[in-house]
Amino acid sequence: MTAVVYRAWARLPRPLDPLRSIKVKFGVVVMVTACVAVLIVLWGYPLGFRARQTMPVGVLISLVVTQLLAHGMTAPLREMTAAARTMARGDYSRRVRATSRDEVGELAQAFNRMAADLAEVDRQRREFVANVSHELRTPISALRAVLENVADGVTPATPDVLASALEQTERLGRLVTQLLDLSRVEAGAAVLDVTDVDVAAFVADVTAEAAAGHPDALFASDVPAGLSARADRDRLHQVVANLLDNAARHGPAGRPVTVTARPLAGTGGLVIDVADEGPGIPPEERTRVFERFSRGSASGPRAGTPGGGTGLGLAIASWATELHGGDITVMDTPSGCRIRVVIPAGLGEPV
Repeated sequence: MTAVVYRAWARLPRPLDPLRSIKVKFGVVVMVTACVAVLIVLWGYPLGFRARQTMPVGVLISLVVTQLLAHGMTAPLREMTAAARTMARGDYSRRVRATSRDEVGELAQAFNRMAADLAEVDRQRREFVANVSHELRTPISALRAVLENVADGVTPATPDVLASALEQTERLGRLVTQLLDLSRVEAGAAVLDVTDVDVAAFVADVTAEAAAGHPDALFASDVPAGLSARADRDRLHQVVANLLDNAARHGPAGRPVTVTARPLAGTGGLVIDVADEGPGIPPEERTRVFERFSRGSASGPRAGTPGGGTGLGLAIASWATELHGGDITVMDTPSGCRIRVVIPAGLGEPV
């Protein structure tokens, strides 16, 4: 019954909502209250009522009018209090009726935006925990099955069996490393150690590491000799290594993954492209692929590549690029996928 009365009271009209200042509203309430009281007293005189008789009636009517006029001023505050209590219990779905145009109305709108942001953060947190649990469970379950079979004597400890266990361990290690990187992103603890990077030697090192991790993939590079850039080598390594890993997983067997680098025209910055000949990324998914645990509809692992990815690599690459003040983009290509990284010039240089 109380909830029904509260909802009916909340739906009452708010005649002062068009006014843009709460001070003006207070002035209107005071003026209307005084006028009502005076009018009741003046109305009683011709009818033979004295002021001591009409004044209480005028005050009572004035209070009723005040309640009706002030309802719209205080209702959003009560709604915000109730919504805050529900949010403290983990329910972020409640919103405040924000029809007023004054300071309280602006506060109500800001409260609704905050509630929506908190609801989105809570959704992402739940999704993140679920995805991390799934990603950790997969290699752990596979590793446990291999070790149990070996321990029970069902499977002999052959090099192939041990290699399978090692592969799952390495996958688990990569996931933990990526999660640690993301924790640094959330904490804002990562800083740049900017140095002069020999781009040709850098790309050669990263592609050699990628080839060791993907022995069945082909890698090619096109970097002009003498090209250098100012960047954090470790963070740039994260960018290129994750892009190569992504391309190697999604590109067709026997077709190369190509890394190209060139100076950013007219600025002295750096442009790095990583391209493969896989199925590509649909235009509607090209922004979402840089979100955590997003794999896209066409991003299944390439045939012959066990395990697939964690869905964290491109998110880390995007973060490391943004840390440089740069930009990472999925380019339009007739076939395959090309991701471009742009690192601006002047990083770490004295002002």
